[in-house]
Amino acid sequence: MTATALAESCYARIERDDPKIGAFLTLSKDRALAKADEVDQRAKRGDELPALAGVPVAIKDVLVTEGTRTTAGSKILGNYIPPYDATVVKRLDGAGAVMLGKTNCDEFAMGSSNENSAWKPVHNPRDLSRVPGGSSGGSAAAVAADMAVVSLGSDTGGSIRQPAALCGVVGLKPTYGRVSRYGLIAFASSLDHVGPFGKCVKDVAAVLQVIAGRDAMDSTSAEVAVPDYLAELEKPVRGLKVGVAKEYFGEGLDREVRAAVESAIQKLASLGCEIVEVSLPHTKYAIPAYYIIATAEASANLARFDGVRYGFRAQGVKSLSEMYRRTRDQGFGTEVKRRIMLGTYALSAGYYDAYYLKAQQVRTLLAQDFEEAFRKVDAIVTPTSPTAAFKIGEKVDDPLAMYLADIYTVTANLAGVPGISVPCGETKERLPIGLQILGRHFDESTVMRVGYAYEQG
Repeated sequence: MTATALAESCYARIERDDPKIGAFLTLSKDRALAKADEVDQRAKRGDELPALAGVPVAIKDVLVTEGTRTTAGSKILGNYIPPYDATVVKRLDGAGAVMLGKTNCDEFAMGSSNENSAWKPVHNPRDLSRVPGGSSGGSAAAVAADMAVVSLGSDTGGSIRQPAALCGVVGLKPTYGRVSRYGLIAFASSLDHVGPFGKCVKDVAAVLQVIAGRDAMDSTSAEVAVPDYLAELEKPVRGLKVGVAKEYFGEGLDREVRAAVESAIQKLASLGCEIVEVSLPHTKYAIPAYYIIATAEASANLARFDGVRYGFRAQGVKSLSEMYRRTRDQGFGTEVKRRIMLGTYALSAGYYDAYYLKAQQVRTLLAQDFEEAFRKVDAIVTPTSPTAAFKIGEKVDDPLAMYLADIYTVTANLAGVPGISVPCGETKERLPIGLQILGRHFDESTVMRVGYAYEQG
């Protein structure tokens, strides 16, 4: 099949299925077909083809793309056309990937259900009455519905792994610093990660191979060698020590999810992994610490959207302060405003030490929990989400219930460790369940190897 024919078939599927799913916000058909044609010409000449030649990819709408509208799911960036590509987009392009378009997401990546998009909610392809997870719901849904082969998302507190689990696909959050964030519209800079979705672990490994590595444009990207991930997948898992943390199997975990994850752990044992109980005692403080740090950083990062330089600007105003106020009031949605207010409060004089500083201290304790556990084990397995996909609208009026959907994923962002979610079964209603595998810093190889062994086993 030619790259052009493959891209055309994806667009035909998008045209047929996306009106009811809502995974895409903007399509970049001209750019995609030009790239596909370039790949086809190279193939015709017999040139050596790059790693992802002709592979159709979808890009979460928080990653800037030159000449293609990028909104971060917000009205405040409704007409923003970036003048450059994010580093990860540039690297995919250099590897021959074909960018189909930009996927829907919770506004500024703030949400766990993809109902906070300013444009439209995303529906789970497995059951259209349910959420796909968030905030990268569009990227997960696009892969689950075969509208793209792979996609990119961002993960600040579980926004790749949780939608991967709810949509029945594979999603990887690399180590903090493994993948450049240059060109990612920031939510919380010390927690944001960019990573891939795919139908299987091998696809995710192939994408990570291309996007990983030091980038001079991002000072937080690490100077750490990138291994050959595809070769690493083939290594046996027999003898690996896999940790199970009792803190992840407590109250609030759905019975069917628990049974599927426990069965997955048994399967890993049958493949020769040694199952070891570990403890991550500070896990119970992860959600409060996360929602102080993330909102504080969001308050600072989103101050730039003021109607002055780019994006939406309120009309008919009489003063600068009124323009700021009305632009932000009309441009931001409810959840974004809620988080800006929480973050501004946590950073305000008299409260900084009590909230933000305390949360950072708790973050250090969480990171130490993982360090301690990884002295005994090579990887840790947990449920990805406490429940399968819930109904659209079910938790909209209860932000706390929504925040608790991230209870098993935020710890990896606070500690900066890599994590993957792989499908590990279904509920009686045939809704996907995800198994989360966490690893040491920069040890994505082991994380993917365990996931691959489980998937193949």
